[in-house]
Amino acid sequence: MLTFNRHSSFEIDRTLEADSHPICWLGLCELRLIDDRRWPWVVLIPQRNGITELHELTPLDQTMMTFETNEVAAALCAISDCDKINRGALGNIVPQLHYHIVARNAGDPNWPGPVWGYGVREPYGSEERIAFCDRLKQQLTQS
Repeated sequence: MLTFNRHSSFEIDRTLEADSHPICWLGLCELRLIDDRRWPWVVLIPQRNGITELHELTPLDQTMMTFETNEVAAALCAISDCDKINRGALGNIVPQLHYHIVARNAGDPNWPGPVWGYGVREPYGSEERIAFCDRLKQQLTQS
């Protein structure tokens, strides 16, 4: 189920908030678009304050996180026609638990290397960002 409002008690790390745009709420996570148009790149942030590692979530939340990341990965793959989905939860700079999902294609910037720290970020234009988010939300509701 998609919703579009953050739960009032949930606090998102300022860096994550500054580097991304909200798309929607899933059951457990807020889905956000990383503001770098070089790659279709989203992040899921579970609405649990004070959690830094996946194993700190309850078993039910771990299951929900796995389900939501798989749903988002499939939707991102469908709308981007990518060669590969990269996933990761590093947390070295931002300790709040968040899970990256990046659609990659052979020949994209820094292929096959990682997207983190590569080159200069290229922010989305407003119309392009809104269109991308709308396509992803539509794909998520169809799955």
